[in-house]
Amino acid sequence: MAKIHEHKIHDLRPTQLTIGMIEVQDKKKRLASLNVHEQRSFMEAHPLPAVLGPEGNLYITDHHHLGRAALEAGVETGFFMVEADFSGLDMERFWPEMDRNKWVHPLDENGVRHVYALIPHHLEKLSDDVYRSLAGYVREGGGYEKTPTAFAEFVWADFFRRSIAVEDIKRDFAAAVPRAKALALSVAAQGLPGYKTIS
Repeated sequence: MAKIHEHKIHDLRPTQLTIGMIEVQDKKKRLASLNVHEQRSFMEAHPLPAVLGPEGNLYITDHHHLGRAALEAGVETGFFMVEADFSGLDMERFWPEMDRNKWVHPLDENGVRHVYALIPHHLEKLSDDVYRSLAGYVREGGGYEKTPTAFAEFVWADFFRRSIAVEDIKRDFAAAVPRAKALALSVAAQGLPGYKTIS
């Protein structure tokens, strides 16, 4: 089996419950501005990490936002890097193995953990977590560093969830970003993945 290969995006299985739709819409606009050949080149340059699971299904372990954005922009196929082959496991053993590898995040938009069975089978079914979008924008704005820590943006989303009211974010997302960035750079965020020490 090739390490990187092409696959229909609609058939991918998510490994989380939520995404940030504001971030998805930005990525969708970028993809929609490209022609078909440019879209293919972009997707090939940004392969999605995935695990081969039971019944040969591909479970993506990161870049759910790009996958969802590609679907909404009408991109049918993408490129995927297979990190592991767990196709020999049944579902009862598959999800705990994914958890051991930190490749699954079954928390909802309120930060509440759920059973693996509630993880949707398609990217289109992921629900919106506005705090996940906020975390993405804060990182892009220099509030914290990109890190290989699994689901780091969700850790930051939960941090912001405790300090900024969801109504404030939904009323004025642009104003919430600098507020969240100030929090990210404060001592209260020490210990979070990608925290930037201010000298």
